[in-house]
Amino acid sequence: MSERALAGLGLRREMLNEFCLAVPQEIDFFEVAPENWMPLGGKLGRQFRQLTEKHRFFCHGLSLSIGGPNDLDMDFVKQVKSFLDWHGIEIYSEHLSYCSGKGQMYDLMPIPFTSDAVTHVAKRVRQVQDILERPLILENVSFYAAPGAEMSELEFVTSVLDEADCGLLLDVNNIYVNSVNHGYDPRAFLAAMPTERIRYLHIAGHHVEAEDLIVDTHGAAIVDPVWQLLDDCYRIHGVHPTLLERDFNIPATSVLLAELQQIHSAQRKALQLKDAS
Repeated sequence: MSERALAGLGLRREMLNEFCLAVPQEIDFFEVAPENWMPLGGKLGRQFRQLTEKHRFFCHGLSLSIGGPNDLDMDFVKQVKSFLDWHGIEIYSEHLSYCSGKGQMYDLMPIPFTSDAVTHVAKRVRQVQDILERPLILENVSFYAAPGAEMSELEFVTSVLDEADCGLLLDVNNIYVNSVNHGYDPRAFLAAMPTERIRYLHIAGHHVEAEDLIVDTHGAAIVDPVWQLLDDCYRIHGVHPTLLERDFNIPATSVLLAELQQIHSAQRKALQLKDAS
């Protein structure tokens, strides 16, 4: 199996008891938000440490606010570094968005698609990387409005990646969601992503509010058009580690494992097609 043909699952606290007994073979890695796990002590902290000592983990942050107007919270970044070091985690990603201004907004807000914003974000990425002593990987996000836009989402994302010289967490579901909400071709957007910057992928479910409005919820099964876009992603950009996101309405483990098996199947198919070509 290729090192890139990995499928992962977002770890929730309610999964600890089950997975500390045994981790199913379908799960190659776990992903966690460091903010949710850094404060843990006691039994939960011991269980988490038990898993990180034996299994591969990625981190996907929630509150770095890389595009925010205020100064970066350097104390927080140092806490994240200590967490990553303690648990031996090298992969740290964040949203290409912001979630704080005069206070924490507890939501991911769209950064204005402007050249000034590109410069602002890239500078902050370099600051974070200097402290973490690791690359910072940025995720393309779902958004519902583009205030003050001077360029397209595609131009903005690729410009930030180039100026910051950082990696990309490519969220396949977010491409699909945005393509419906903003009326563009998801495959064209996908194909324009820089292959050399992709570090891993996200795939998730969503909620259809109306024919032209999808809400990125991570609370439902993955739909066929998103599975097809994942196949397209593997075909265009090659196979990469792929994380199944499910943040609420979490079903039985067997249901999650079935979706992980579908990721593994798509990866095997893509690798076989590549070998045959």
